[in-house]
Amino acid sequence: MKDIIESRRLLGAEPGLSLKELNALYKNLMKRHHPDRFQVEEERLAAEEQSQRILTAYKLLEALHPETQAAKAPELEQTLTSGIAHWEYKGQVLRVRFGDGSEHAFYGVPPKTYNKFVGTDATPRFVRRHLIGTHPSRRMSAAKVVA
Repeated sequence: MKDIIESRRLLGAEPGLSLKELNALYKNLMKRHHPDRFQVEEERLAAEEQSQRILTAYKLLEALHPETQAAKAPELEQTLTSGIAHWEYKGQVLRVRFGDGSEHAFYGVPPKTYNKFVGTDATPRFVRRHLIGTHPSRRMSAAKVVA
């Protein structure tokens, strides 16, 4: 949750922005902080570092945006059929690795919900019913392709 707040602050994004508005904020900030705009090496390096922070913040907010979530829902549903291989919970972020090798992070998961998750043997059904649509999520890594 801290990452989301910091990302919004960095981009100047208010909750409820459309994906198009978020994209416009990102592009304007990147134009202002693009390293190629600076001739002095110190300024260029500082701009490069800032542009990396902006990119990271944008990618997080874009992945958590409801429009992106709706577009990725069928993919996540397919992933759920592979079962759960491993999970990790830290700071209200539940990271779940599925049987297909993909990993998803669910943000804002309270300890009570996490305890229920563990108590149900961490089933895909629990993820479908209590995490998807209730807590913002983002894919951290894609499924592994088996040749």
